[in-house]
Amino acid sequence: MHHFDYIRGTLYAEGVSINEIAEAVGTPFYCYSSATLERHYNVFKSPFPADTLICYSVKANSNTSVIATLARQGAGADIVSVGELRRALAAGVPADRIVFSGVGKQPEELAEALDVGIYQFNVESEAELHALSDIADEKGVAAPVALRVNPDVDAKTHAKITTGRTQDKFGIPWAQAESLYALAGRLPGIQIVGIDVHIGSQITALDPFEAAFLRVVEMVGRLRKQGHDISRIDLGGGLGIPYKSGNTPPPHPDEYAALINRIVGDLKTQIIFEPGRLIAGNAGILVSRVIYTKENGERSFLILDAAMNDLIRPALYDAHHDIIAVDNSDPNLPLHTYDVVGPVCETADTFAKERALPPLKARDLVAFLSAGAYGAVQAGTYNTRPLIPEVLVRGDRFSVVRPRPSLDALLGLDVMAPWLEETAK
Repeated sequence: MHHFDYIRGTLYAEGVSINEIAEAVGTPFYCYSSATLERHYNVFKSPFPADTLICYSVKANSNTSVIATLARQGAGADIVSVGELRRALAAGVPADRIVFSGVGKQPEELAEALDVGIYQFNVESEAELHALSDIADEKGVAAPVALRVNPDVDAKTHAKITTGRTQDKFGIPWAQAESLYALAGRLPGIQIVGIDVHIGSQITALDPFEAAFLRVVEMVGRLRKQGHDISRIDLGGGLGIPYKSGNTPPPHPDEYAALINRIVGDLKTQIIFEPGRLIAGNAGILVSRVIYTKENGERSFLILDAAMNDLIRPALYDAHHDIIAVDNSDPNLPLHTYDVVGPVCETADTFAKERALPPLKARDLVAFLSAGAYGAVQAGTYNTRPLIPEVLVRGDRFSVVRPRPSLDALLGLDVMAPWLEETAK
């Protein structure tokens, strides 16, 4: 469920007209719904025990106002860089509700996370374990650690967003996990607190989760027999969202919770989750304006002012986003088939092919649904196109929570090499 609906034929975000926002900030822009963010967080959290820690995955949407909205609901943060650490802290997430994931944590990042006192490091290799122990020991502290184990389970999702197979870069191979826990128990700067698993993103069936979590429960039993205090179990994120209307929806969070409570309920551990897409995905839309329509004899093109540098998922993953007209006062009009494209000089700058939409013309607005996760965070400035604004709505109010930088500001990031300046003189 989301809070983007038609009122008298015009698309609204909660109580604000999308046309009103477009007039105020220009296009393209991202728009997020506070009510949807809050609802999705609470729907996910409600079936679990009170001490469950829901660490919102900041990489899904790292806008500080988005993080702050969730922090005020009690969310922690799952981070993968020191930049995300600082964003989470700035948004009001307490350090003791932050977990640090990722395969390539730099020594200075580990040091800063130790200094602020984060809740947990999800360690992904022996080399990282040694590095963290050395830094923590030098500071006279012990780093709280869960090892991320790789259960070799195929999540049955897109190859580029699956993370739990042997050939993926993430986690510690299953066969090495027990020996690495033994090593961790001997290192002076390490405090073993739990076990971590994360098998991928946009998973639309429960079977892969069940296979992975059953293996983890088995591993917890063996580790405890070996004397390790496994008091936390981090089950990652990955539950999918509905991107395409008409398709069978992914499992509801209640079904996911029933599975987890059945499998891990007797472990007497705190459960940690790292949902991102599930919370933010359907809480955001990308709004774009039609520049031109174009006919080439065989196809009709809808050329938008948004491009692949603003929303790269279709080019990167062949991802589907439903596209709707912002003004749809006559839903009975016959549909027209378009290839929906952007202005960037790449054939890959194509959002959809042969998509049935209401008849559209230059200056009309369209909205890409389910664009709240992995949208703005993956944006770039290809073709010297500035990053686009992000807007947060609450009720009948909206605020620009990341402004559009000017072209002068974008060009000002470059510094002319001194020998070129000398030549110009």
